[in-house]
Amino acid sequence: MDEIDLDEPVSYATLPIGTPVVTSDGATVGTVREMRYHEREQILDGMLVEAPDGLRFVDAPDIGDMNRRKVDIALDRLDFLMLPNVPTGGAPGGPLDNIRRGLGA
Repeated sequence: MDEIDLDEPVSYATLPIGTPVVTSDGATVGTVREMRYHEREQILDGMLVEAPDGLRFVDAPDIGDMNRRKVDIALDRLDFLMLPNVPTGGAPGGPLDNIRRGLGA
């Protein structure tokens, strides 16, 4: 895969797990653990980010550009660190399997 392919936008349904998450001030704060889909509304609800000190949930309005190289979020590093840790397996919305069902996959 060449550099152009890595920077091409991707859908939240196809975003690779483990993609780095980068804050508005340029800090890499973790990696994508899971994208959350709101089944009833049939929209992206947010994502779980695997940070060094645990999981954090980033709400969909705070998620910016997504490509295979990184996911940009609208929060700066301090705001991200202020997000509460999420217990394993918990956050609003459904798991990635719900995304695939919602897209008819």
